[in-house]
Amino acid sequence: MSAHDRIAVSDGLNRRGFFKAAGAGVSAAGLMLAQSGDAGAGAQQWTEKDKLARIASCSYPIRYIFKTRPAAGRGGGPGQPATMPPATGAPPATAPAAGGRGGQGNGGMTNAQMKEKYGEITMLDFPQFTKDTFPGVSHMDLFSGLFGDVTDDSMFAGRQFDPSTLSGRKWLEKLASNMAATGVKCQHISNNAPTNLAGPDEALRKEGVEIARKWLEGCAILGVKSMRMNSTSALGPSIRPPAIPRDPGDGYPRNLDIGALLAAAIESYKAMADYGGKLGIRVTIENHWGLAADPMNVRTIIDEVNHPYCEASPDFCNWEHDYMLVHGLKALAPYAHTNVHAKYWDRWGDKNDVQRSTRIMLAAGFKGTFALEYEAGPLNGIEGAKYLYKEVLAALSSPVPVI
Repeated sequence: MSAHDRIAVSDGLNRRGFFKAAGAGVSAAGLMLAQSGDAGAGAQQWTEKDKLARIASCSYPIRYIFKTRPAAGRGGGPGQPATMPPATGAPPATAPAAGGRGGQGNGGMTNAQMKEKYGEITMLDFPQFTKDTFPGVSHMDLFSGLFGDVTDDSMFAGRQFDPSTLSGRKWLEKLASNMAATGVKCQHISNNAPTNLAGPDEALRKEGVEIARKWLEGCAILGVKSMRMNSTSALGPSIRPPAIPRDPGDGYPRNLDIGALLAAAIESYKAMADYGGKLGIRVTIENHWGLAADPMNVRTIIDEVNHPYCEASPDFCNWEHDYMLVHGLKALAPYAHTNVHAKYWDRWGDKNDVQRSTRIMLAAGFKGTFALEYEAGPLNGIEGAKYLYKEVLAALSSPVPVI
């Protein structure tokens, strides 16, 4: 039995035990969580420090106040956040309202308005920002598009930070030094740099794997635990090819296109997991469109790679339909061990239940961190992340049964 299979079996047993205990009442369910929690301590018995250790700040929703590269231009490149439209009304100061508006952006605020209110920072400032903004949080999820000194083109390859350059490695060492000084650690990197990981161009696929290797080697300096390796376009077209009746033998629908994409992705992740394993960094797949929009595809890749350093890093909201908010997350939960995106996104309205999603992960035996990724809604990215901080902490404080 592989290392991943052993983990999956163990998680499955914990989950079945949890649901059995749930029938006996909330107190019994709490006891079951105590048996599967960190170091034998159940969520209901965790200290405040224990609970805060399960939360990670996330730089992505904070990107509006980061300095950007003037030469990169405007409008949505990985290192250049798009300027948001002006507010049409004052965003609420409290929790997001139900109902959803399909994505209100940054609470209606522009980058300039954000920087005027909160100040301007770089990634080198983010450890201290984390410490000041999220009391007690000591872990971070860092977005690759915000890496590097925006005034030094020598550490960039086009619009992407290149961790293999001399200047890039020195910058990483400076970030590591700032982390050590503040006591804040890098748990996870959400990496958009590797591309074409599912082919079909073999040369481009290998180039994407090579970029991943450079990031793994460079970011080992930070002591990172895991790294997501799929951008929104890394695993094939954002809309997955459908099954069609194309087989001349029997006429039944087959999906030959997805099979080829999966084969290429499996090859890429095998190579990246081998690189990551040597450095102690887990390579992860997020439900992030393309092949990864379907949790069964993510599970297939991970099972076929069959490597202890290849796993899932689920996002609570990156789904194609609202049934996946619960069922997709439950499908990926046993495959996740290091980091998830605890997300609010108003496109799903009141069906986006952050506390329930957090408890789904706990019920599956997840022991990693919940990164605070506010995507869009009535709050701006910073206030939204603060809202998520409270929601995740509430779920960790009261892990009621999840059905």
